[in-house]
Amino acid sequence: MDQLGMVAAAEESTRARDWAAAAERWREVVEVNPVNGIFWCRLGLARFETGDHSGALDAYRKAAELGIWPIGYWAPLPPIFPGELTYEIARCHGALGDREAAFEALVRAIGEGLREPGKARADLALLSDDPRLDDVVGPARPAEPAKPAESDDSASRVEKWRSDLRFLRAEIARRIPRPEILDDDFRAAADGLDHDVPDLDDAGIVIGIWRLLRRLGDGHAWVDADERYPEWSRSLPVWFYAFHDGLLVTETDPRFRHLAGAEVLAVDGHPVAKVFDALDPLFTRDNEYTPALQGAMWLRRPAYVHAVGVADRPDGVTLTVRPPGGSVTDVRVPADPVDEALTWPNSRPRPWPWNCPPGSVRPPFETPAHLRDVDNPFWFEYQAAGNLVYFQFNGVRDKDDDTLAACYERVFAAVAEHDARALVIDMRWNGGGNTFLGQTLVHHVLRHPDLPVFVIIGNYTFSAAQNTVTLLDRHTHAVFVGEPTGSAPSFVGESVPFTLPASGVRVNVSDLYWQTGWPFDHRVAVAPRIYAPLTAADYLAGRDPAMDAVREHLAL
Repeated sequence: MDQLGMVAAAEESTRARDWAAAAERWREVVEVNPVNGIFWCRLGLARFETGDHSGALDAYRKAAELGIWPIGYWAPLPPIFPGELTYEIARCHGALGDREAAFEALVRAIGEGLREPGKARADLALLSDDPRLDDVVGPARPAEPAKPAESDDSASRVEKWRSDLRFLRAEIARRIPRPEILDDDFRAAADGLDHDVPDLDDAGIVIGIWRLLRRLGDGHAWVDADERYPEWSRSLPVWFYAFHDGLLVTETDPRFRHLAGAEVLAVDGHPVAKVFDALDPLFTRDNEYTPALQGAMWLRRPAYVHAVGVADRPDGVTLTVRPPGGSVTDVRVPADPVDEALTWPNSRPRPWPWNCPPGSVRPPFETPAHLRDVDNPFWFEYQAAGNLVYFQFNGVRDKDDDTLAACYERVFAAVAEHDARALVIDMRWNGGGNTFLGQTLVHHVLRHPDLPVFVIIGNYTFSAAQNTVTLLDRHTHAVFVGEPTGSAPSFVGESVPFTLPASGVRVNVSDLYWQTGWPFDHRVAVAPRIYAPLTAADYLAGRDPAMDAVREHLAL
C-alpha cells in the first residue's frame, strides 16, 4: 500500500473509533513518514484510547515538537486550538499517575491559552485534592451561583464581584492573542472598576465589564447576564435599524403596528445621536462601521439604556417618532419579557423570525430579494431580469438537511444551465459561522475566470463571512458592491465563552487572530468598488440599491 493509502486506512480506523486497529495503522504510518506531526497526534489519540498511556505520551510529545495541522477536515478534530496538545500530554501524565508532571503540563497548557481549564477537575482526577488547582484553573463554579446582590452581607457581595473581576482579568490576559492591548490604560480602567464596586449596583458593574471589553478591539467580545438577571433582558416589542439617513422601526408587535416604518427621533427626550453616543463605549467592535448596528439592538434593552443615563426607567421608554406621512408624536413603549436571549450585538432590517412575535408587523412594501429569507443560511434563484443567478449567502454553516458544498455546486450548475451573464453573491446579512466552509466557494469562483461575479457586502458582514470575503478579495476577480464590511481582513475573533464563577455571568473573549489578508494589508474593512448604501428611503420603497447598481453596471 502506498503512503497515502496507509494514511487513508489509518484515518478510517480513527473515524470508526476502532482504536486498536488505528494504533497499529498509525504506528505503520509514522515508521514510513516520521516528520508529519498530525500523524503522531493521531497515533497519540489511538494509543490513549487503548490504554497505552506511555506510548500516547511519546507520540503527543513528538507531535508537539513538529506541530500539527489536519489535512482536510478530519473528524474527530485534532487538538489544534491553543493549549490543547499540551493538555493531552497532561492527561497522559495523569493516567500514568505522575502528579507533578501532570500539574506542570496543565500549567503550560493554561499558559498557552487552553479553553475551559475547569475540565481538568474531571479529566485529571489525581489532582482533585491538590491545593494549587484552584489557583491554576480558577475556583470551582457552584451548580447555581448566587447573584452577588442577593447576599445579606454587603462586604461579601463586594468580594464576590471583585473575585469575578480578578478572574476576568486573568482570563483576558491568557486568552488574547495581542497582549499589547493590555496597556497602562486598560490596567487603570480595570483597577478603577474594582475600586468602584462598592458604589455600583449589579447593572453598573456589568456595564463596567462591557467597557473593559470595548478596549480589547475584539468585535466578538460580549457579556451575557440574562440568565442570572432575566429582568435585564426585558426588551421593547419593536425592532430598529440604523440606516444612513435615520433610525427606523422596521418591525413591531401588533400592539404597536402604527409604528412600523416610523423614524425614531428621541428616547425619553434624548436625541437618538445622544443615546448612541452614551452607549458607544460599550460597543465591542472590529471597526467603526458596526456601532450603528449595535445601537439599534441595545436600544431595545431599556435596562441598559437606563444604566448609562439616557432612559428614565429600566422597564420601558417613551419614543419620539415620525410615522410615514404623519406628525411627530410621543409613544410610551413598555419592555416585555423575552423567552429567548437576544443576539448581541447584531441587528438587521428584518430580524430573525424567532426574535419576533407571531403576527409581527412590517412596513407595507414589496419585500426585495435581499430581505425575503434572511433567516435561511443559503438559497439562490435565477433572475431573468439581468440574466443572472442571485445567491444569498446569510450564514457560513451547513443546514440539517443540506450542505454549503452541495449548494455551491448547484449555484454554479444554475449559472451553466441558464448561461447566466453574471453571478451575484449577497453576503450583506452574513454574520459568520465556520470559516472552513467558505473556502470551497473561492475555489468555484476561481474555476470561472470569465464569469462576472459581484459580491454584496455591508457592515453586518462579519467573522467567518469576513474571512470568506477577504479570501474572495485576495484570490478572485469578484467585484464588491454595497458598504464596507463589519470587520477587517485581519481581526481577533472567536466564540469561546466562559463563566464568572461567583456571579454566573457569561463572558466571551476571543483567543484567535485571523490573518487572512496580506501582512501589509492594514485596511479596517473590505470596501466596495461600487458604493451603494441602503437608505431608509430605499427600505420604505422596497428598493435594493446594491442590486440596482449591479444591473446598471451590467447594462453598460
